Amino acid sequence: MRDFLRGAYHLLLVVWTVALGAGLGLGSVWLTVESRAPFGERRVQAWTAWPNVGAPENDPYARAIVARTGDVPLAQGEGIAFHALVDDDGRALDAACVYRIAGETPAARYWTLTIADEEGRLVRTAQGRPSLTSAEILRQEDDTFVIWLSRRPRSGNWLQLPERGPVQPILRLYDTPVSAAFGWLAEGGLPKVTRISCAPEAVS
Repeated sequence: MRDFLRGAYHLLLVVWTVALGAGLGLGSVWLTVESRAPFGERRVQAWTAWPNVGAPENDPYARAIVARTGDVPLAQGEGIAFHALVDDDGRALDAACVYRIAGETPAARYWTLTIADEEGRLVRTAQGRPSLTSAEILRQEDDTFVIWLSRRPRSGNWLQLPERGPVQPILRLYDTPVSAAFGWLAEGGLPKVTRISCAPEAVS
């Protein structure tokens, strides 16, 4: 009887160990796939990019994330996408606030700035226009630009934010040397993301 109990105890211990290992392994994979690409992240100012997501040698986690979301990343020869996950002070972006995106972009044949939610989906607003392009942007005399992000209309370049929730501007540069030579992009090479106010809105 004692040998039987000892054998049963060892069997239960093995089963518990296997179940624990499988649970931890599957759980960690699920968390990784449900989040952003875990490898190859590069940050410049408030912007984050994953230059290798569209590369043939991309890691399997990123490929799984792309397959799950249905996103079609830019290949390295096509361009690169920068996500502003925070403002220049490191604060998460919120639709209840007013933001100013100002400066200039690295050299690119064409670029777009799109407002998405935290999952990367296009936001829906009354304006019905979630993006601006380099072909239509109003520029200042020094060729820089200012884009306002807010719920209420602004003069000049303006993109409407939804009434609530986290948001992320996505700057996509097409046909740009940055996609192949990310390392030379220095601090200050991308537009600044400045929080002006939070509700109630007020112009600074």
